[in-house]
Parts: sequence; C-alpha cells; structure tokens
Amino acid sequence: MNYRHAFHAGNFADLVKHGALLHLLARLTRGTGPLTVIDTHAGAGLYDLAGPEALRSGEAAAGVARLMAAADAPVAFAPLKAAVAGLNGAGAIRRYPGSPWLIAQALRPADRYLACELRPEEHRALAQTLKGRKGVEALCADGYKVALDRLPAKGPALVLIDPPFERADDYSRIVETVKGARRRNREAVAMVWLPLKDLETFDAFLRDLEDAGAGALLVGETRMRPLSDPMKMNGCALVFANPPADLQPLVDDLCGWTAQALGEKGAGRAWRLGVG
Repeated sequence: MNYRHAFHAGNFADLVKHGALLHLLARLTRGTGPLTVIDTHAGAGLYDLAGPEALRSGEAAAGVARLMAAADAPVAFAPLKAAVAGLNGAGAIRRYPGSPWLIAQALRPADRYLACELRPEEHRALAQTLKGRKGVEALCADGYKVALDRLPAKGPALVLIDPPFERADDYSRIVETVKGARRRNREAVAMVWLPLKDLETFDAFLRDLEDAGAGALLVGETRMRPLSDPMKMNGCALVFANPPADLQPLVDDLCGWTAQALGEKGAGRAWRLGVG
C-alpha cells in the first residue's frame, strides 16, 4: 500500500489521535524538567484540506468539518478545536495540523522534539513546517531506530508511534520500540496509534505488548462500525504505555463521541490493561 496522509488528514482517526495527544502534552509539560518528544512517523506536519487529495477522499469533510460544526462535542475536544480554529481563523477549515505542528506549538523553550520521516517528499514538507523552531529536528531517518538511539536515559519523554502500516513488521517493531524505550527510561510514555480491522490482530498486539513488559497500558478503542470485515479499516485504537493517571476519562470521551457521532453503529471506550 502506498500511503499518503494527505488523503486522510482530518479524518476520524486524526480527531481521536490529536485530541488525545494534546491532553497528553499538556500533562507532560506541567513539570519543571525539559520534555523530549520523539515522533517516529511524523509525516508532512501540515495539510491542505482544499487540495485534491483531501477533496477526493472526503475524509476531512466527514471528520474535522463535522467536529467543528458539532454543538454536542465533548469538552475533551476543546484543545483540538482551538488549534484548528487558530490555524484557520474565522473562515472555512482549509488547513489541518498534523502531530508535528501540534507538538511544536505545545513545547516550551527547553523542550526537545525529534520528528522522523523517511519519505523524502514528506520530509521536505516536514522540514518546512518546522523551520526555525528552537529545539526541533526534522530527521529523514528510521524513527524506530531514532527512538531507541536518542531517547534520554532519564527525564520526561514521549515516544509517539504512528506508522502507516505499510510494512509487515510494523507491529513487531512497535513492540520492540516500546519495550526498549521503557527499559531505557522508566519515565518515558509511549503513545501508539493503530488501525482497527479485526479483533484477532488487535488482541495479539496487546498480548505482545504485555509479554514485552510494557507495564500499565491505557487502551482507547474507536470502533466506527462492527469489526465484521477485516479488509476494511473499521476504526482505530490508541495504546499508551505508562500513561498519566487522569488521561482515561478524556480518551473515553474522545473515542465514544467520535464513534457514535461519526460512525455507523459505532462504539468507543477507554480501558486499562496490565500493571505498572
């Protein structure tokens, strides 16, 4: 599969992922020590919703456009809605912020951000998006490897893992990266995004994380439709290793509203797994 996020920017999965990411960053930047964020699959960082890719897929119209117009969206979406509104002003929603843009905006002067993207054209766009920002590096590199090589041994840290799942070994490399990050720095938090196609694949991934000693996990499921056709992307999931204690109700609200308001007989929830 040749994945290009420009087709999917601002879709339901982005709403859940970015809504949760902003709350996580807010908690990790409350402390006094500098935060290190490593983004293994950063993408371009900023997306044109008036471009041919977004218009062709219609996913932003069915996602962020509906969120911004919704009167019943939970308060958990307020930071993301504010970020989107701030980027677009009072007019139509023409631009959508990817994780790099949101992370760079949230960081303090002493914090560090390593944004990794292997595709040359995406990396060029990423470097432009992050140009001139202090403490930020846009790397054309294997993000899994960077996470293990450059994660500090102590201090607050976040490893964001959001691959396109083009490779057969993505699931195993995620497990290896979370395991390695948690061994290297016990303060590190890992946030993983993955598609929900069938329950067997998802359950196997969670078992592998547990067996790898990832510790306490917070799982957020957004099932946009029943998991009856494994050939379709039926939803998405977020998995947090070593999450802040108060994150669960926010993730529950994000997943629940998105599945019910934007899905087809959808359901969402957040729940805990394992022990610290």
